[in-house]
Amino acid sequence: MSDKKKTAAREKSSSVPKKDKNLLTRRGFIGTVAGMGTAGLLAGGAKKKETESDIPIWSGDLGTPTKKTPRITKTSKSGRLNMIVIMTDTWRVDHLGCYESTRIKTPYLDRFAKKSVLFANVYAEGLPTIPSRRVYHTGKSVLPEAKWEPLGKTDVTFAQVLGKRGFTTGFIVDTYHHFKQGYNFHRGFDSWHWVRGQETDRWKSGPKKMFDPKKHMPAHLWNDRYDSNMRQYLMNTQDRTGEKDYFCAQSCIEAMKWLGQNVNDKPFMLWIDMFDPHEPWDAPPRFQKMYRDKYPYERYLFGYGVRNKDIRPDDLPVIRDLYAAEVTFSDYCIGQLLKRVEEMGLMDDTVIVFSTDHGTHLGEEGCVQKTPALLNGCVANIPLIIKHPDDRFAGKRVEGLVSAVDFMPTFLSLLGINDYKNMDGENMWKLVTSRARSIHEDVYTVFQNFGAIHNLNWHYFQNIRGKSSGKGPCLYDLKDDPKQAKNAIKEFPKIAKALRSKLRNHLKIEIPPLKL
Repeated sequence: MSDKKKTAAREKSSSVPKKDKNLLTRRGFIGTVAGMGTAGLLAGGAKKKETESDIPIWSGDLGTPTKKTPRITKTSKSGRLNMIVIMTDTWRVDHLGCYESTRIKTPYLDRFAKKSVLFANVYAEGLPTIPSRRVYHTGKSVLPEAKWEPLGKTDVTFAQVLGKRGFTTGFIVDTYHHFKQGYNFHRGFDSWHWVRGQETDRWKSGPKKMFDPKKHMPAHLWNDRYDSNMRQYLMNTQDRTGEKDYFCAQSCIEAMKWLGQNVNDKPFMLWIDMFDPHEPWDAPPRFQKMYRDKYPYERYLFGYGVRNKDIRPDDLPVIRDLYAAEVTFSDYCIGQLLKRVEEMGLMDDTVIVFSTDHGTHLGEEGCVQKTPALLNGCVANIPLIIKHPDDRFAGKRVEGLVSAVDFMPTFLSLLGINDYKNMDGENMWKLVTSRARSIHEDVYTVFQNFGAIHNLNWHYFQNIRGKSSGKGPCLYDLKDDPKQAKNAIKEFPKIAKALRSKLRNHLKIEIPPLKL
């Protein structure tokens, strides 16, 4: 088939996936909130306390300033919807039953998806953790640099816009990067709670000699950086007594508490940012045993610091199972939170969102953990599930392209706020209500020195700065190769050149030439 005919044949969207019939046995560890403590700390995280003059106040469209702009009312209207956003970190889209997985056990989110709208083609914009949160909280693009930096003084956040409309806002976080010195991601929230200890959060400083990372990993994976990272994590988790002490469980428990305390302060918006299933992959034993009976170590830890060159083929099956267990445990914790939301009667007046910032690699082309040099769908494609109180939307699947910059415009629209325009995205709900067949022809992702362009037929990435070409330039034919296993750039050079040109024009920078 010719390039032209093959491209024309790609107009149709992919078929609806089969559902995962695997179910997780329900065993309680959270139950009711009463009587359950957490190790979380209240923290501001800023270098100095923000004064009123430091905090940007939205008074209209910041993109078109005028001498006098009308300020929005603080008065809440009756009957307004609430919102709960559940943001996770490093959740591969193919590790959910509702997104075609037949192996990974995610019964709670699968059940949630049946009552919700599932978006099939959603892509991260700026990566990794902090660039993606800048997009989510401001609705503004961070391209082409996608810098790891705090919110700027002129940034206006989702919480700030809602606060000016009378919403009570809460921020429950165990993604510790939010509270690094001066990062200010708590800006605009009425309350915030930081669950301490994830990954290399410098929460506990001893006793260092009591913990030996070499007892929890193969010797060939050890290096000084990995030792330092895992030693900090082992110190942070030394006081665990049960599943309720794991960080994602603590975050969900704190979210339940917040809802209980603020349920009558409607309308409200609760943003929960969970670091799991990000590394270290260290799920409770019963979840790990769902994927294999015996591991090489009683507590096998896998996290940042491991070098790809040190990973052997026989390591990969165990690593994949460790990640799968982390996903299933995260699903379980979220399931308990959703159960509590339902018990509180909030399903009838609350929009609930589930998503993540990016995925990860699990051995693809020798890459483990998210790798900029292989900027394919494993990392760039993300899940997005939105439950609306209106049952007419339940079970709907949307194939249209969506970018992370579309989140905030859509969330504001769902909450009845349509006069804030200082954002770069589109309202994706138009795809749900059929007011639009598409909102993007292409979407774009940047991760460090690599950039990608994606549409419903093709995915192309290359280095956009620097000398290393990584695994690119690479073109995937999504119709014939949906798992993105084969570089088709030599087979379709004209398509690759056209996509490269679009990528360059969107980023507005000169990128290295395409060499076939």
